[in-house]
Parts: sequence; structure tokens; C-alpha cells
Amino acid sequence: MPDTTELPTEAHLLALASLPQMGPARLSALVEAVSPAEAWHELCRGAVPGGGVRELLGAPGAAVVAAWARRASELDVGELWRHHLEAGVEVCGVSSPAYPEPFRGEEHPPPLVVLRGDRRVLDGPRVAVVGTRDCTRYGRDVAFELGRDLAAAGVRVVSGLALGIDGAAHTGALEARAAPPVAVVGSGLDVVYPRRNHSLWRAVADAGLLISEHPLGTSPAAWHFPARNRLIAALADIVVVVESHARGGALHTATEAAQRGRPVMAVPGSVRAHASEGTNRLFDEGAHVCLGAGDVLALLGLDTPARRRGEDPRPVPEPADARVLEQIGWEPVALEQLVLRTGLELGSLVLALDRLEAAGWVARRAGWFERVAHDGR
Repeated sequence: MPDTTELPTEAHLLALASLPQMGPARLSALVEAVSPAEAWHELCRGAVPGGGVRELLGAPGAAVVAAWARRASELDVGELWRHHLEAGVEVCGVSSPAYPEPFRGEEHPPPLVVLRGDRRVLDGPRVAVVGTRDCTRYGRDVAFELGRDLAAAGVRVVSGLALGIDGAAHTGALEARAAPPVAVVGSGLDVVYPRRNHSLWRAVADAGLLISEHPLGTSPAAWHFPARNRLIAALADIVVVVESHARGGALHTATEAAQRGRPVMAVPGSVRAHASEGTNRLFDEGAHVCLGAGDVLALLGLDTPARRRGEDPRPVPEPADARVLEQIGWEPVALEQLVLRTGLELGSLVLALDRLEAAGWVARRAGWFERVAHDGR
């Protein structure tokens, strides 16, 4: 086994975090029992330091420890450390000077975080804007506007870089070209997930900060995302849920925020919209109503910024098309439903929808139609 005594604590934390089935709870238990270097050497010889780790492992503990020992025998700690240095990321343990301050106050702070970008962007008000990946056009528009207007007011928009609401909020924050965005992800910082957000990842890293508690090269796994959500809640002064189904990660983030005494806000949605079912139920649990960035800023104790309210550049629909637009409302609707609502013949309705779509009033997605809000740009 190569001599690793000259390597920093963070190098051994990386090595430990690279072992299979090593989550933050197990890693915390290890480094609370002994130093990261001692924990590494113990695991290399197939031993487990500290009773707390054995309790966490439970019945399959022997198999997990054997897998750790096999992986440890193959891993070069020094090479792993050099790889991270050369990649330009910052690796922090709890005792590192660069460790994000908001995490220090956690009851169980993440033992390892990896950063790409400027960690100083955390010095300022932070609001998490979260929601479902399977969002409506209404939800996407609201998330974009919240991200844009909050960033314009100097607020750091925090989210998870997922598809749907998360991505829309970060896109809006970047559009403002003001306060930098912050993202917490569930994979290594070099493993973009989902792949469609590759450009957005790069833009957020260039303008703000990416955070992970996984070494480079770590693929996403289902259990990574609830763990990621707790970090989003830990960073946020307020959590805003834009759209969430009856079950979803955004509700988990809201629960984590409430457990920390952080305010939770929700954007009201239609009682008929599945994408707002979980969001609307948050009001029963005491969530604040969010109708726009002004509500969030008021709860933060900040002044509402002067918003850019230019006239809507879209051409005013003809009266007949305007009546169709009114029947679409603000939730996705199928063509068959619109035929019933409007009473129009199919051919006339399709032509009206084509005109509304060309003018930017309506968006079409997978056979459904949604009204498009004017974003004030």
C-alpha cells in the first residue's frame, strides 16, 4: 500500500467517499470515530473503526466492509487527490477554511463538499426555488420569473439543476446578469445529470457556484437526491416550491427547510393541476403564499426592486382568437377539450391555435396546449 502520510485530510476524505455504498451518514460516523487517514488505513485491512459505523451498516455489514477493502486496495489516494487538484475544484472537509459557512451550523454537517466556482457567492441572501421536473408551462414561466427577479434584487438563487422548475429558475437567474446562482447536485461535478442541462451547468459554474458532496466521476444514484435536498435546504434562507406533485423531491426539500426553522413558500396552482397538488397542500402545513418575487423579498426583509415592465410586444389577438386563448386558461389542455370548450369546428380551432402559437401566446407540447405569460423583457 503506498505511503499516504504526507497527503492532506481532504485527500483521505475523498478516498473514503469514493468507496461503494459510502453515504454521508457512514462517512460522518467513520471520521467521528478516528481521523480520515486512520479510517482509511483501517478499512484497507478490512477493519471498521467505531461502533457507530457497525450500527449503520446493519446486517449486510460484512459484505459492505469487504467491498470497501477490495476497492481500497485498488485506489491510489495520491492519484485521486492530484486528479481533483488538476480539475480545478476545491475539496473541503468541515475543518477546511473554504468549507461553506452555512453548512457549519448543521446538526450533521456534510463531512466532504466539492466546489466549482467562487465560494464567496454564498455571502448574501439565498433563496431556493425548487419544484417538479414534470412541470407545466405555467410553472416553468413562474420559476423563470422568480429566478430572474430575485437575482436582479441581489438574491442568490439556489436549486438542484434538474429539468423543469430547477432549470427554469437558474435560467432566469442567469438572465438577470446580477446575483450569482448556486447549485447543489447529486453527482460528481464532472458528471452532468441530466445531460440536457450541460450548457446550464457550465453557465452556473462560470457565473456562480456548483456544490457536490461526491468525488469527481461519481454517477447519480437515487439516494443521492434526498441527500442533496437537505443541502439545498441548509443553504436557503427561504425555500420556494413552485410546482410539486403529491410526492416529490421538492416537498422533501420543504420538509428539510421546516425542520431547520426556515420559511417555506409555495406558488398557488389550479386545484385541477396534478403538478400543483403537493404545492397547494403545503398551505395546510403553514407555507407562505408566493405570488412573485416581491412576496419573497418582503419575507426576506428586502425592498422590492423596480421591475422591468415593458409593454407586451406580442400582437393583440383578433377577438375570435382571444376567445380561444381565454378558454385555454393557464393549465395544459388537449385539443379535444378545446373543441368542447370553444364550440368551434376542428379546422377553425386549429387555425386559431396556429396563429396564437406563431404570435407567442400559446405553446404546444406533446399534443397539449398551454398559455404563455409575458415575462416583462
